[in-house]
Amino acid sequence: MVIDRLIERIEQMKNPTAVGLDTSFDYLPDELHAGVSDLRGAAKAIVAFNKAIVDQIADIVPCVKVQIAYYEMYGLDGLQAFAETVRYAKEKGLIVITDAKRNDIGATAECYAKTFLGETAVGEAKFCAFDSDFLTVNAYLGSDGIKPFLGWMEKRDKGIFVLVKTSNPSGAELQDQKLENGKTVYEYMGSLVEQWGRASVGTYGYSAVGAVVGATHPVQAEILRREMPHTFFLIPGYGAQGGTADDLKVCFDKNGRGGIVNSSRGILCAYRKDDYAGLRFDEAARRACLAMKNDLNRAING
Repeated sequence: MVIDRLIERIEQMKNPTAVGLDTSFDYLPDELHAGVSDLRGAAKAIVAFNKAIVDQIADIVPCVKVQIAYYEMYGLDGLQAFAETVRYAKEKGLIVITDAKRNDIGATAECYAKTFLGETAVGEAKFCAFDSDFLTVNAYLGSDGIKPFLGWMEKRDKGIFVLVKTSNPSGAELQDQKLENGKTVYEYMGSLVEQWGRASVGTYGYSAVGAVVGATHPVQAEILRREMPHTFFLIPGYGAQGGTADDLKVCFDKNGRGGIVNSSRGILCAYRKDDYAGLRFDEAARRACLAMKNDLNRAING
């Protein structure tokens, strides 16, 4: 199962890091800006940047997370850059999480599921448009919007991460509201995620239906870890958003399993930091990944 493969890669590399390839043209070093004057040029430069990063990190991290919005803003050329980035990361052996936070109901949800996890039929032929291992989804529409993703998960050994407790401060405006039963909205969403994942629990006791739980809310994360024992967490908010390794250790179980921690700008833009002065951008990214690995292992495993 895909969740077992993710856990095994984390343990092989002793590194619960997902590198966020949330790549803006503004993040690129000056040498990749040269001669670029349109969307196509920007998209090509982003691909070159991403490939160099992937080449440097593929042997030390298990996973990349690719946020599609950073590519959509460059139009059709950006979507081509997204597709090429996903394909190249998978060729290098990385597990790929597409961060698209998709959802709708009925036929539209089915289309989203096909786009990122399933297959699109053209006559007798079938094609994988953006073939990812995991997809982030928004479950605000309830089970009608989740079932199409669950179907393709089973058919093609894929996974999803459902938004439960997000890292942004204003998430509390909705997620922390109390229901009549005394539970918060995020706790109730967590209980639904546990239910949706019952049929896809792997060897290590975790389901391929995971949850997005921010590192910036350790008190709530501890509650969710206790109430969601079979749910694997995708943990944003580390580094640039203010979350620390000590904050997020509550997301992990007694065996040091249960989550993967995303960092985007902290790795992509590491070359701009004094700690990595004089290094190429890709070399700085590798060093930043190793520093993050050490920081996480210190906190999670003592």
